[in-house]
Amino acid sequence: MRSTFKLLFYINRNKVKSDGTTAVMCRISIDGKSSTLTTGIYCQPDDWNAKKGIIKTERDNNQLSAFRQCLEQTYERILKEQGAVSSELLKNTIVGVNSIPTYLLEAGIVEIERLRIRAIEINSNTTYRQSKLSQLNLQEFLLSRGMEDIAFSDITEEFGESFKIFMKTTGDRKSGYINKCITWLNRLIYIAIDQEVLRSNPLEDVRYEKKERTKHRYIGKSDLKRIMETPMRDPRMELLRRAFIFSSLTGLAYVDIHGLYPHHIGKTAEGRLYIRKKRVKTKVEAFIPLHPIAEQIMMLYNTTDDSNPVFPMPFRDRAWFEINQLGITMDLKENLSYHQSRHSFGTLAISAGLSIESIAKMMGHANISTTQGYAQVTDMKISEDMDRLMIRRNAVNQ
Repeated sequence: MRSTFKLLFYINRNKVKSDGTTAVMCRISIDGKSSTLTTGIYCQPDDWNAKKGIIKTERDNNQLSAFRQCLEQTYERILKEQGAVSSELLKNTIVGVNSIPTYLLEAGIVEIERLRIRAIEINSNTTYRQSKLSQLNLQEFLLSRGMEDIAFSDITEEFGESFKIFMKTTGDRKSGYINKCITWLNRLIYIAIDQEVLRSNPLEDVRYEKKERTKHRYIGKSDLKRIMETPMRDPRMELLRRAFIFSSLTGLAYVDIHGLYPHHIGKTAEGRLYIRKKRVKTKVEAFIPLHPIAEQIMMLYNTTDDSNPVFPMPFRDRAWFEINQLGITMDLKENLSYHQSRHSFGTLAISAGLSIESIAKMMGHANISTTQGYAQVTDMKISEDMDRLMIRRNAVNQ
């Protein structure tokens, strides 16, 4: 939907320079949020027509008209290129903040604003949220060195290595978190290279932290059964409970459920329903014959109108919060997250004896080694269960 865009030109009669002129200001309003900037044009207060927002003298008013036209054209360009515009982004573009930043945090502010607009466009703010955290860590690191910002030309390999040490020693930062911050730092440097502020990356020899082995968090059969047997009174919570169960029986991630439409549903010659859909993350097609319970859940929602998704899922961040509340309501031992449903599907499918190849096809994995991770989880669980059994037997024999 096109944003609401308004410009208001005005002067402050209480702020008059020694030569008797005052600055013409402009307030940019887009979707209820506003930003103010100076036009760089001055006039006598008596020459200002507040009702029409113009200057009575022709020369100055022509300058003002040109400024207005520049704002309008810039707005149209950003809208066409990025799909959405904020008042702050338009202001920064006009005053030159978005031109070629030569300082690290300055460039980060510009990139974060671009990512914020992008988040609105794709209805996902994961990257935007992570970028803000990484930017904050960079800012704290610079402050620890007594610096408010640093020029790209002053960044050295020592700077990158010291940033890693700072991240390791400040709080309990895991390697994945540290690597995301290093990625953000490199992202800003490569933007500077693209804009010819730098000729090469001074951090190219700074290594990422060794990635910890991925641990798939999942829920067991007993907890999934409890969720199935406990309907929620609140309609939103009930929708998310059903969606979580559906994902646990299909392996579809939240973003794939959010984008699931009736045309993704098919029927075999035997009359069995299935889902055939490319995963958003891997672009690999998943083929999922539907479990009877998943089929029952899906039939409660939209399976005919292809202009709307099957499930009327809420915004992702809201869904994450409410799924966590669902886990608290169920008194589950660990915090419940939506992605646990997908991991639960993989683990339960392995436990049920399905082949690795079939599970990879259903889950839309780009690499079968990803699927094999679920087999490792299952093997570990069997080993842990056997260890507990041996402990109980030893206790009985003592």
